[in-house]
Amino acid sequence: MPRQAREKSKSGIYHIMLRGTGRQEIFHDDEDRLKFLETLVRYRERHQIKVYCWCLMGNHVHLLIGEGNESISATMKRIGVSFARFYNWKYNTTGHLFQDRFKSENVEDDEYLLTVMRYIHRNPVKSGIVKRPGDWKWSSYNGYYYSNNYPQDLLDSELILGIFSEDENNAIKRFIEYNESVNEDKCLDDDKVTRLTDEEARKEIKHRLHGCTIEQIKSLPKEERDKMFLSVKGIEGLSQRQAARILGISPNLIFRV
Repeated sequence: MPRQAREKSKSGIYHIMLRGTGRQEIFHDDEDRLKFLETLVRYRERHQIKVYCWCLMGNHVHLLIGEGNESISATMKRIGVSFARFYNWKYNTTGHLFQDRFKSENVEDDEYLLTVMRYIHRNPVKSGIVKRPGDWKWSSYNGYYYSNNYPQDLLDSELILGIFSEDENNAIKRFIEYNESVNEDKCLDDDKVTRLTDEEARKEIKHRLHGCTIEQIKSLPKEERDKMFLSVKGIEGLSQRQAARILGISPNLIFRV
């Protein structure tokens, strides 16, 4: 049966989620994340897309994008293929990196534009990785009020700040208040998360440890150990208490990372 064509957004704005095939991790280190952002910059310039918001998680990416000089499907295919080519070269792998078809939803009004923006920025908070949106380095959040946010040529902040206020300082203040506010936002991928069994969790954890065994992790230097804890915390369907139990550590050690 042929796939149903995507409904075209009247505003030209889309909330997009790219997920690793089989929910596999797509970013293993900072170089991977930087490469993905550099890929976005390249196609932003080449195809005149607008990038209003992004957040890079362990096995998926959220984007809030305005369509450019070609269909959003064509642009996202180019971005996915380009990054997958880099990934396969770096890790000496073959095959698909992303699920065959990215998920998307149309964003047709200012109210939902702000809702999606907040949902994307709070994704790491919802996942338990950080306590505040600004604590997560790999999103566009801090770029809305820090001019040195990397990469400098990616974020289009004027549209969203303009909704809050014509005065830049007031707009930034309201932007922060809005993103920090308690909410029950429901967006694109807000499906019920299936909790992993201990066997499934142990397999996922081993994959994140990159050669280190579960038994060895307690003996690592704190900085290296905390990096692994942070990676483990990004596993979808894994509670932090379950992770602590499998790793044989105090829950407070993983909560504090």
